[in-house]
Parts: sequence; structure tokens; C-alpha cells
Amino acid sequence: MNKYLRLFRPVNATIASFSVLIAAFMAAGTSMVDYWENLIIGVLIVFTFVAGGNSLNDYIDVEIDRTAHPDRPVVTGEISPKNARNVALVMLALSVILSLLTRDVYCIAIVFVADVLMFSYETFLKQRGFVGNLTIALLCGLVFVLSGALVGDVTANIAVGGMAALVTVGREIAKDIEDMESDIGRKTLPMSIGVRNASIVASIFFIAGPVLSWYPLYQDPNNYMYYSVFLADIVFFYCAYKVLSDPHKAQKTAKIGMLFGLLAFILSAIYYSFLV
Repeated sequence: MNKYLRLFRPVNATIASFSVLIAAFMAAGTSMVDYWENLIIGVLIVFTFVAGGNSLNDYIDVEIDRTAHPDRPVVTGEISPKNARNVALVMLALSVILSLLTRDVYCIAIVFVADVLMFSYETFLKQRGFVGNLTIALLCGLVFVLSGALVGDVTANIAVGGMAALVTVGREIAKDIEDMESDIGRKTLPMSIGVRNASIVASIFFIAGPVLSWYPLYQDPNNYMYYSVFLADIVFFYCAYKVLSDPHKAQKTAKIGMLFGLLAFILSAIYYSFLV
């Protein structure tokens, strides 16, 4: 594989970019096809954004990667750290330039904020523990909000984006508890307030996500397809309980809850597109 493609980590970037299409369907159902030009741009925005973030990560974490990821192109010397940094800046800037093509102020603002957050995270927020957790969670939620903006309704995916962000905070804290002994040069939440207190905070976020997921039912209790979200909620409540004793299992199980949550929102979109 081309050394620059390896720098971008194309599998991750491609999966992330095509998640825009799933989130757009959640927001607009089949009417998303009316915004096909924006969706193509959106896929390219997310690909360049993730590629830029991965390149910046390889530039900053080159010493760590000598042990953790010795096959990455910056570590092997195929790409110099300076070139990796330059590529990262170009790709992140390109994501903003692409957003201008949508001519939508919300899309442009979201991508710009995401770029600032990504750069800030990789350069200094990652080392600050809980603030870094919040940054990653916000970036996760912004994917859904961006997808809504691409199809003409920036608020359409607020609930699912908020749920994803809240649960991601819980999962990131659980990962920090799990990696506490190997984390060097970071001031994570469990390091600051202790494992027990950090577990309680993670549990609160695992509960907050499901609570927010009930908002669409408040808006439309007749959308029976969406009631499947309770499967996700049960999983997250389990994570809230399990993180107190087994953070590894909690953060792994949270992935299943996220899949159930996405399925519920997809079924909700199917309901409005085909059954109403």
C-alpha cells in the first residue's frame, strides 16, 4: 500500500466517511437522495478530516509508536515527521475547503470547529485526561450533527449525536481506568480523582446517554419502531453497573449498545420513510 495511504489509515477513514450516509438516512430518510451532492462532499470531508487527524497523530506520537506501532510509515522512516505534519495540516485544511462547497453555514461551522478540536486534542488536550475524553466525545457527536446539516436539518440528529457523545465519555473514562498503569505523561480522570470516583463518573455518563435517547419518544410516542432503543438502553445501564467492577468489559460492551442505538434510529427513519 502507498505510504501516504498507510499514513491516513484508509480503512478507518473510509468507514468513518461512509457513516455520513447512515447518519443522513437517520436524519432525512429516503429524501436524503435530494441532497446527493452534499452527501458526496460530506463523505470527502470526513475522509480528509480523519486522514488529517491520523497523520497528525503519527507525527505527534512517533516515539510512542516505535513500540506500539512499529510498522507505521513515520516510524519506519518512509515518511519524515515533518512531511507527516504537513500532510496533516493540508488534509485538515482541505476538509474545511470542501465544506465551503456545501454553501451551508452550519456545515462550514461544524467542520471548522471539528478541525480546531482535532488539532487541539492531538497537540495538548490528549494529555489532559478528562478534557480529552470530552473532546473525543464531541467529535463523535458532531458526525451526526454534520450529517443532519448536509440534508438540510442541523437539529435532526441532535438526540442520537448527544447520546453517542455522552456514552463515548463513559467509554473513554473506562478505557483510561483500564490503561491507568501504562498511561505515561497523561493526567487522566482516574489519576486525578481515583479509580472508584472515576468509575462513578463514567457510570453517570453511561446512564445519561439512554435518558437522552427517550427524547424522540417524547416528540412522537407513536413511532413504534423506535421503541427498539430500549435494547440499547439496557446495555448502557449494564455498562453503568459493570464499569464499577470491570471497566474493560464495560467499554467493550458499550460498543454493542452503540450498535443497538444506531439500529433504533435507523428503524425510526424507516418508519417515517415507508410506514407513515
